[in-house]
Amino acid sequence: MTKDTEFMRVETEESMSPLNVEGGETTGGKKPLKKRQAWDSKWQYIFMVISYAVGLGNVWRFPYLVQKNGGGAFLIPYLIMLFLEGMPILYLEFAIGQRMQKGTVIVWNEINPLLGGIGLASAITSFNVAIYYNAIIMWCFFYLFHSFQYPLPWAECPTDTVTLGNVTTQVEIEECVKGGATSYFWYHNALEISPGLDSPDGIKWKMLLCLIFAWTIVYACIWKGIKSSGKVVYFTATFPYIVLIIFFVRGITLRGAVDGLAHMYTPKLDRLLDPRVWLDAATQIFYSFGLGFGGLIAFSSYNNVHNNCQRDAIVISVVNWFTALFASSVIFAVLGFKATLMLEDCDLHNFHAWQESLATFDPQLALTTVNITQEAWQASYYTFDNFTEVLPDKWNCSLADFLDNAASGTGLAFIIFTQAIVEFGPSSPFWSIIFFMMLLSLGMGSEFGTIEGFTASIYDLEPFPAITRRKWLTSALICGVSCLIGLLFVLGSGSYWVALFDNFAGSFPLITVAMMECFTIGWIYGVDKFADDIEFMIGKQPSRYWKIVWKFIAPFLVAILLISTIVSYFIKPLVYEAYSSELSKSINRSYPWYGAMIAFVLVFSSIGCIPLIALLRKFKVLNWNYAKQIQTEMKGHTQSTAKFLRSVSSVENENMDSMPNITTYSDEPENGTVSGELDDGAVKFTLMQN
Repeated sequence: MTKDTEFMRVETEESMSPLNVEGGETTGGKKPLKKRQAWDSKWQYIFMVISYAVGLGNVWRFPYLVQKNGGGAFLIPYLIMLFLEGMPILYLEFAIGQRMQKGTVIVWNEINPLLGGIGLASAITSFNVAIYYNAIIMWCFFYLFHSFQYPLPWAECPTDTVTLGNVTTQVEIEECVKGGATSYFWYHNALEISPGLDSPDGIKWKMLLCLIFAWTIVYACIWKGIKSSGKVVYFTATFPYIVLIIFFVRGITLRGAVDGLAHMYTPKLDRLLDPRVWLDAATQIFYSFGLGFGGLIAFSSYNNVHNNCQRDAIVISVVNWFTALFASSVIFAVLGFKATLMLEDCDLHNFHAWQESLATFDPQLALTTVNITQEAWQASYYTFDNFTEVLPDKWNCSLADFLDNAASGTGLAFIIFTQAIVEFGPSSPFWSIIFFMMLLSLGMGSEFGTIEGFTASIYDLEPFPAITRRKWLTSALICGVSCLIGLLFVLGSGSYWVALFDNFAGSFPLITVAMMECFTIGWIYGVDKFADDIEFMIGKQPSRYWKIVWKFIAPFLVAILLISTIVSYFIKPLVYEAYSSELSKSINRSYPWYGAMIAFVLVFSSIGCIPLIALLRKFKVLNWNYAKQIQTEMKGHTQSTAKFLRSVSSVENENMDSMPNITTYSDEPENGTVSGELDDGAVKFTLMQN
């Protein structure tokens, strides 16, 4: 018995993109057979990208680079690098993800299978970075939980009981007095730090609970993919700005805030002659935007194909730049207050030392100055400046020096800024709570995007369909494995492992990925074809500026950044900073052999994929067979049957009005024959079943 069924399917305009695939079994630009998730609204997408791109680096690294590299002068190379590096690569990743409607692994495979390793390197790097990034979130949770008390636990040094003869007294621990109460709390109460990487010193249960809690929160926010994380970002994208505004209003009312802002924005133009300043600007732009992780490609792939990705790239770039400046202003206003307090304490010490030394040097003169005030002493002749040889116990009191010593990274957040918060008095718990909630919002938003760069590729490739089709299970496995690896970070040596991951998991691999992305689009795929894709999406060709930057300037700048990173690995010894309780400060130590091995694995587990995949494909050991992916998506059917089933399911919605010129198409499915006619505009199939 033979049953004939005829139907026609008019292809969507997305299938007629100029984007071509080399080496695959299907032409590029095909609309994915599997229904892809999409954003609920354009605002959800914008908030997600802002939450991802605006991260902890805007709060604790950019202010440090500003004060290190010439104050306001640093803003000049930063702005230039924004237009020559950050915005163009951001635009590139937005456009390629939106056009292909796939995650980073499949995107680069479809452009050129020999370069499929770019996407794999990006996905692995995202996974490696997400593992340690959540350790920072773990620390923020620890401090947040300890902020609901007054006085704050890091406000004062703990005491020891000392017995001298028959007298028992309480004295502050000497290490805490030397290093400061906030530093002592960070190293001994929070981290319970060991002397070095080679001294694990066991798992710290308080941090272990915070780690499990942090991964549980992350899982709760991503278990449905963007359907769940897309809701959370409305909070993670907006709350940091609310806190920054509150802190700014509070900060500018503090004494010394103006001095801090002046220190930040006063330009030292001679610093522009230092190549390191420009390199720091390029590096900060690169990390601030989250380029190379694959998260931006994944986010844009959930957009409508005709979304204006050029406008999005410009808007996100401006928001990121504004946030960095505003956050730095807040930080320096508070640091100006802290530096002013340090200056006052320093002057008070010098005044008391002067009184004691003067009594020894000239008792008669000391009697005449016994009632002199500190302010009068600073304006008098009898200061240290005129008695240097006989009054040697003088501290160097300089507001600029105190501001220049502002730390970056964890030191700024967990030591310097917490010390400033203590000075807010009875309201300090409130300020501590909202500060660490802000850090959590920034960290969580970036964590979602970093994980998405990995999970989107897993969802697209579907290596184990029975698992990966269940997003809740895939997310649970990813978070569970990450949490197990994260046990390294709750050891006594945990902070050293975080620093190792921070130095090697992201820097070199991400720059390599970004350079390959620019090179691929600029020189292999071609900026003209890429511009045609963009014209198809947004209705106009990108300007010549974008084409020049994509082909020449951006690859050149990223290549310089990559070479500089490689050189820095070789000219500097492979060391890390270990905390010394005896000295109450960090000292440099060499990595043990296994530390260097882990660093090597972190770097080459990702970038090694690029040449490896190219060689395997070149010698036909590994093929990029898109038909196999279609079979997986369609539960084992052949490609033509898969197309037929798609068409049958959508026949009621198809346009039956036009019939373009025809070419022959046929294949043999399992239970019959599909024959049909195909051209660029329409497909006609006849299914004959026996």
